[in-house]
Amino acid sequence: MKINLEKLCSPAIWAEGPVWLPSENAIIFSDVKGNQMFCWSEGDDVSLWRQNSNYVNGNALDNEERVVSCEHGRRGISRTEKDGSVIMLVDKIDGKRFNSPNDVVVRSDGTIWFTDPPYGIISDEEGYKSESQIIGCYVYCYDPNDNKISIATNDVQRPNGLAFSPDEKWLYVADMSIADFPLHGRHELRIYPVQGKTLGAGKHFVTVSPGFPDGFCVDKFGNIYCSCLDGILIFNKFGKKIHKIAVPERTSNCTFGGINGDQLYITATTSLYRASFRW
Repeated sequence: MKINLEKLCSPAIWAEGPVWLPSENAIIFSDVKGNQMFCWSEGDDVSLWRQNSNYVNGNALDNEERVVSCEHGRRGISRTEKDGSVIMLVDKIDGKRFNSPNDVVVRSDGTIWFTDPPYGIISDEEGYKSESQIIGCYVYCYDPNDNKISIATNDVQRPNGLAFSPDEKWLYVADMSIADFPLHGRHELRIYPVQGKTLGAGKHFVTVSPGFPDGFCVDKFGNIYCSCLDGILIFNKFGKKIHKIAVPERTSNCTFGGINGDQLYITATTSLYRASFRW
């Protein structure tokens, strides 16, 4: 595999949540600690996409190419409409506020799946310091068609990134609880069978090191591109490590984009990178 890594811009304090907008040939990403969002496109370079973003972290596109975002500030899942307005989709379960939704994916049936660790409420650095109203950190499934929310699984300690397999029969979830529990925590990707709007029994898929897994994505062949301390680890669908993309900053997330969808956009600390490669 031949890889060319280039730094595209460095406007952020903590860059996260990259999402590709096909109709605009542009990438949107969050600056969680800066409480803003940026847009980068070829030729136009980087521009401010949203100020006062409510500490948005992860982002995804729905089936109508609207940006769905995890807001630490309002502790919910919002959606940016075509006219630029932002609406809150869901911020509670059984009347209790979420912790701080972190990462999100949208399934082809329109359901929105997201993780809810506490990182936006443990200090004022990435949200607003608050007490948790929920006894744990779960993966949720929200259906905007009927406005129903369900706990997909509670089999995680500190869920972070998540992504579906190409056939959407499996959901991968990052558990980075080693950051909070150095002796007993996990630094792994777990895999769960999708059963409607919930998940079946999960199991360990791969251990991620150095550091721990944050955001990640899956290509059309089922290969997983997962952030770690110093780059992107690439695993095949059987969990075998097949390559690593070294990145010179602490790496947070990645997504595919570009005209042909074959370029990997990587957020890492202050910067947005692009990896172009050939197998």
